Amino acid sequence: MTRRWLFADQLGPHFDVGRDGVLLVESRRALGRRPFHRQKLHLVLSALRHRAAELGDSAVLLRTDSYTEALRELGEPVRVHEPTSYAAERLVRRLVASGMVESVDPTPGYSLPREEFARWAGGRRRLRMDDFYRFQRQRLDLLVEGDRPVGGRWSFDEDNRKPPPKGAERLDVPAPYRPREDDIDAEVRDDLDRWTRAGHVSPTGVDGPRLFAVTRREAVAALERFVTHRLGSFGPHEDAMLRGDWAMAHSLLSVPLNLGLLDPVEVADRAVQAYRDGDAPLASVEGFVRQVIGWREYVWHLYWHFGPTYRRRNSLQARTPLPDWFDRLDAEAVEAACLHDAMEGVRDRGWVHHIPRLMVLGNWAAQRGYDPDALTEWFQTRFVDGYDWVMPANVVGMSQHADGGAMATKPYVSGGAYVNRMSDYCGGCRYDPKKRVGDDACPFTAGYWSYLDRNAERLEGNHRMARPLQQRRRLADLAEVVAQERHRGDAAP
Repeated sequence: MTRRWLFADQLGPHFDVGRDGVLLVESRRALGRRPFHRQKLHLVLSALRHRAAELGDSAVLLRTDSYTEALRELGEPVRVHEPTSYAAERLVRRLVASGMVESVDPTPGYSLPREEFARWAGGRRRLRMDDFYRFQRQRLDLLVEGDRPVGGRWSFDEDNRKPPPKGAERLDVPAPYRPREDDIDAEVRDDLDRWTRAGHVSPTGVDGPRLFAVTRREAVAALERFVTHRLGSFGPHEDAMLRGDWAMAHSLLSVPLNLGLLDPVEVADRAVQAYRDGDAPLASVEGFVRQVIGWREYVWHLYWHFGPTYRRRNSLQARTPLPDWFDRLDAEAVEAACLHDAMEGVRDRGWVHHIPRLMVLGNWAAQRGYDPDALTEWFQTRFVDGYDWVMPANVVGMSQHADGGAMATKPYVSGGAYVNRMSDYCGGCRYDPKKRVGDDACPFTAGYWSYLDRNAERLEGNHRMARPLQQRRRLADLAEVVAQERHRGDAAP
């Protein structure tokens, strides 16, 4: 008779419960040791307590200072699934050695076991997402006919880069699934208020209505709502931004996926079924499948493949500490419309979609040379879907190019022209995306050239950066731009 200890990101039915019941733990130390977003704390606690309520007498929910204390209080050995962070893995190893954990089973939370990824990676000189994605599609029989992709292309990314419709304040798409809060949510909110006053937790961001699924029933309903009403509109404008539409046509499924409430293959299969039924176009379905069984699983495996020191890589020698206004989510200090809206979204919801993350927040941080390790911690704690495994590859590799190209072929930096093309921010902004010098010069446009100048020698060998580096040499006002941005320092734009 061995009880299963489930972590707070292992809450779906595909994580084995068994006949012997489960242990769920609220660790005050884990909740309070970092400045997590208030709404992230709410989501995790609500998910744990809802799962305990669903399981009834077969679940033991312990609220203790630490996980070890909970196991001592339980007084019997437990089984666990592989945890999702190096810190949790070290803890489990210690508990195995002490006899508190009896066995560690492979995690069913991802479609590809870690050992199989290691075999796939083998002696490959490069670990590119496109190669992994094709492997996943073929292995899982998703949108393939024999060994060929449905539609003749593995990626329809080029069809999914449209700017927002001209003059639109919102996409013409039904609203995303919205959960209803209940007594458990009210209890969580009261507890967080009390713990904050007592100094047990020090959350960032603001409280707000729960926007994401925390139960299996809610997660399935959110998936169905997305596939039935929103998936068809997802693809074309998945890279677009509108200040009046924070969700656009995105699925909002990252939270229930990362809580373990949905199986990623289940999610991808449902989207593919919509294509087969004629309910969603191929480009939208392929783009969504790429996010779920391509990018998400790729990032998961790179976390383990690159090792625990990966997040401290800093090939561009970016050392600037995060300024106070950025760290505290002080959106009101920011006048640049795109950055203000992104910071406001993180403050008010703990979530913005992937383009504000990459091309606004990440782009700004790269241009200013923010320390990539500190930035990874910021993204991990301020976002409701941020976890130890999620952010290193996304931030260090993709966003900041701090791994020297181990993951991405070029830095994802751009001037204000990109934001102007892909959003409605620039029309009402005090800054002009076409200007790089002067009081109304766009700080992203100026910051782009300052970034290239600062990192020119380090990027010299990157063939994808050859053209912008050549263009930099032709700027007659480069010295003035660099001096202007140096004078800006860590001030909010």
